Amino acid sequence: MKTCLECGDKIIGREDKKFCSDGCRNAYNNKINKDSTNYMRNINNKLRKNYRILSELNVEGKSKTTRAKLMSKGFDFEFFTNILNTKSGNTYYFLYDQGYMVLENDYYMLVKKDI
Repeated sequence: MKTCLECGDKIIGREDKKFCSDGCRNAYNNKINKDSTNYMRNINNKLRKNYRILSELNVEGKSKTTRAKLMSKGFDFEFFTNILNTKSGNTYYFLYDQGYMVLENDYYMLVKKDI
């Protein structure tokens, strides 16, 4: 006899079932996938916010903006997912597929990676 991984009730149905209901399956997966600490949750929220800001300002896939405009929307320059250094010496900071490069006079080039 198999029991539900979430609540421990008896499972009726297919032999490979792991949960007694969709509710138990959702509750189990939500527990596993939640951010384990406030620190992680706060960082993920900042990354999400930065990504939304870049996506909003970079609709065409390549554009320019100012530091002031990014900061007015709440962009935090300390949070990004990776750095790309090009052969020509340029440095791009990425949030997943959205990126930016520092230009002169507080301007930024916004780019989107094709994935």
